[in-house]
Amino acid sequence: MQLTRDHFFFLGVLLILLGVEFRMVESFVLNEKASQFVLKRFGNKLQQSAAAARQDLPLPILREKRPTRYTWTPPEWLGWSLISIGSVLVLHSLAMPKPSG
Repeated sequence: MQLTRDHFFFLGVLLILLGVEFRMVESFVLNEKASQFVLKRFGNKLQQSAAAARQDLPLPILREKRPTRYTWTPPEWLGWSLISIGSVLVLHSLAMPKPSG
């Protein structure tokens, strides 16, 4: 499949919008199912931080019943990078020749 002008434009706009979203949102809180998936895949480092968060509760009963929710804070550079790459793709699509037909 050959990438056309429309594909580059669409991908650029998508990356720009995703970058703006990452710049506007401080953090994402995953639900229990997604949190368990992330904790299984990315190892002990995340499990230790989640366990430390559970230990802040005063009652031992609440510690065991509280579901683990992982909070992800995207780095500041990620949003700017996506906006930059998306802008380059949009400009590239505008510089490409129009499709004949």
